[in-house]
Amino acid sequence: MTEAERYDAVVIGSGEGGKYLAWDMAQAGQKVAVMERRWIGGSCPNINCLPSKNEIWSAGVAHTVAHAGEYGVVAGPVSVDMKTVVARKRAMVESLVAFHLERYEATGAELVMGNARLVAPGTIQVALNDGGMRRLATEKLFLNLGTHATIPPVPGLAETRPLTHIEALELDRLPAHLIVLGGGYVGLELAQAYRRFGSRVTVVDRGPRLLKREDEDVSDEVRLILEAEGVEVLLSAEVANVEGRSAGSVRVTVRTPDGSRMIEGTDILVAAGRTPNTRGIGLEEAGVALTDPGTIKVNDRLETTAKDVWAIGECAGSPQFTHASLDDFRVIRDNLGGGDRTTTGRLMPYCMFIDPPLARIGMSEAEARANGMDMRVAKLPMKAVLRTRTTSQTAGFMKALVDPQDRIAGFTMIGSEAGEVMAVVQAAMLGGLPYSVLRDAILAHPTMAEGLNALFGNVAKR
Repeated sequence: MTEAERYDAVVIGSGEGGKYLAWDMAQAGQKVAVMERRWIGGSCPNINCLPSKNEIWSAGVAHTVAHAGEYGVVAGPVSVDMKTVVARKRAMVESLVAFHLERYEATGAELVMGNARLVAPGTIQVALNDGGMRRLATEKLFLNLGTHATIPPVPGLAETRPLTHIEALELDRLPAHLIVLGGGYVGLELAQAYRRFGSRVTVVDRGPRLLKREDEDVSDEVRLILEAEGVEVLLSAEVANVEGRSAGSVRVTVRTPDGSRMIEGTDILVAAGRTPNTRGIGLEEAGVALTDPGTIKVNDRLETTAKDVWAIGECAGSPQFTHASLDDFRVIRDNLGGGDRTTTGRLMPYCMFIDPPLARIGMSEAEARANGMDMRVAKLPMKAVLRTRTTSQTAGFMKALVDPQDRIAGFTMIGSEAGEVMAVVQAAMLGGLPYSVLRDAILAHPTMAEGLNALFGNVAKR
């Protein structure tokens, strides 16, 4: 048996939190190795966040050009070259991979490409991608395993070889009719993008509304935006079976409150949630316990049930955002340095990059009501923000929750530049400022953030 090589720390998975932890520890003089099967830098720069936003931007350009006449700009017929769209995305990914390789070189962290498996506490065996095996022993182990797209056990679905987000972002052709299973973030972002590229698109969701964790008025507004662009939305639709082959001809039978219906398309995209990459890598050999959903069981310091083993990001049940994984890194880093930082009570923002985008931070109105909390709710249509009159982007609204102590408990926005406006509110929330600070702030005119004056001016006085 190969003798184990000794390391101060090993990270399995090169995603956001894991790579930053490895770079930080290596720069501090520790001997660190990162195990990665395929995606250097993790899924975000390769197959998820940044590639999807890259292609969504291309779709937005196509949409703008197609509607140029509304702005007095004369343009000819619009067509989309998907090969160029994909080439632009691939060039971005290549540059990001190169950046990551530079960071490994600069920090001294070792990147090992291969499939890692725990064979004993603190011992990892790696089947190298270019052949051969290595065995590493480590004092500290960090699990940054990520997730993969879930393929529901629908009869015939797997046999159709459906697209996930990975394959959808590699399509260098335009599907004639894309059927999207799932009305969450990934499904809706790609549904709108492909509609703007020129595909016919049908979204099928089993729930009574899109985006089930958002307030009902948010779900309704998003549906109106998508349907106005020609995206067909089927709700309360249970997929009974699927036939055919994606990239050719597929037939999806759904059960709805109005009876059964068959949808015929050329391609099918599955966007029905994520499954943790925690099975089959020997976690049990190291005493690492899992939760019922399959995530790694951790405490609020991201420590697992095994000594000197931590978990980071989605595999640890953290919110499925790159910025959540980055904060996981900060929690672990600070605690290793003698601090006392936890994941409890984190104020976690997020955006869905449809157009106009959806952004939210803090509590939703529905959550407040379900918990019997006394909140004042203020709402403002985006058309009341004068900036939208200059751009004709008037869809959506802002909404805020204010608690009895006049602090902002939640903020939601559907509208142009929603993520940037949300950051302003987030700063106020982090500072514990009363809502009146934003109500009375002198905000530049005409900007989207200026709408915060009017929004918080609508908060009822006590």
